[in-house]
Amino acid sequence: MPIRRALPPIRKLPDSSKLAGLLLMLATLVSLLLANSLYGPRYLSLWELHVGYGLLNKSVAHWINDGLMAIFFFLVGLEIKREVIDGELAQPRQALLPALAAVGGAVVPALLYLAFNHGTPGAAGWAIPTATDIAFSLGILALLGKRVPASLCIFLTALAVIDDLLAVLIIAFFYSDRLHWAYLGGAAVVFGVLVLLNRLRVKTLVPYLVLGAGLWFCVLESGIHATVAGVLLTLTIPLSRIEVLEHALQRPVNYVLLPLFALCNTAIVLSGGWGPVLGSPVALGIGLGLVLGKPLGILGVVALLVRLGVAQLPSLVNWRQMVGLGFTAGIGFTMAIYIATLAFPNSQVVDVAKLAVLLGSVLAAVVGAAVLWFTNDVEEPDEDDTEATLEAEPAEA
Repeated sequence: MPIRRALPPIRKLPDSSKLAGLLLMLATLVSLLLANSLYGPRYLSLWELHVGYGLLNKSVAHWINDGLMAIFFFLVGLEIKREVIDGELAQPRQALLPALAAVGGAVVPALLYLAFNHGTPGAAGWAIPTATDIAFSLGILALLGKRVPASLCIFLTALAVIDDLLAVLIIAFFYSDRLHWAYLGGAAVVFGVLVLLNRLRVKTLVPYLVLGAGLWFCVLESGIHATVAGVLLTLTIPLSRIEVLEHALQRPVNYVLLPLFALCNTAIVLSGGWGPVLGSPVALGIGLGLVLGKPLGILGVVALLVRLGVAQLPSLVNWRQMVGLGFTAGIGFTMAIYIATLAFPNSQVVDVAKLAVLLGSVLAAVVGAAVLWFTNDVEEPDEDDTEATLEAEPAEA
């Protein structure tokens, strides 16, 4: 795709991710402080309060994780669809390096986690360290400003989008409950109607959103995790309406939904006994998976492909910057915490996993930011200069 069309959205994305990342950090800090204050019991009981009626009588935490997060996955699906059709993933050669790097960045952390937990009940959490939090990771790059080339932001964006797609597939195939075929059939019927609307070129969003709510309910009750409904719905949204929906959802998701998710899922009571717990196989697998597994997986694949001549590093990016990106991709947070809530039925093990995700993500962020801060061999040209250069270039035949 033309560079002119690719760069402006990517330049704006880190700016929005910067604030989203800061809000997530603030929400996490507030949640931890409240959970460990005199108001801790009341704060924790808030998330267990049940709201709704009949089949939809769920706890507040359940509504957030299975309801509101479906909207988050809907936005993720829209971003994936846009990138595949008219973005960094549109051209196979462009997509090859970040796509395979994302796979490496998922496989190696999973294997490292299983090295500590194979054959134990903790093995169910193998997918926790495979995730990359796009808001936090791009937020880190944004905070570093011109020390980070725009091409590195593009690469991380493409990698994180594919990483999100892998997470959706993992949740669908490995973290769904026993299937209820009646509801699964209902979901198939609703999805078929949505596909028909798309084929009939219906542009109005209302029928898609109304049927999307029905699809979410059927998927929720079918045993497949409800957030998958959000991604399925994006497959049927008309291309001309993707930008409208992304624009409408970006701020509510980044500035309301994700901070609310962080408040709900980082309400962890810290006690003096956490030291030995953090040395447990689950905690070590998650922490080392994020801090070491992610960069090793990403850099290993990139180095192999470059060595074989199949791909080359992004423009204006050197190897030390790729190392910094590898560590930055180890910021799991949102998706990693979410998978942790699905992996373990025991709330105490879930809290151990969440704390390991927090500590591992913070360490990965610090190391990644430090490497990028002290690596400034290539200076990114100003946006005005880039635009002028692009305008001066002759059009391709």
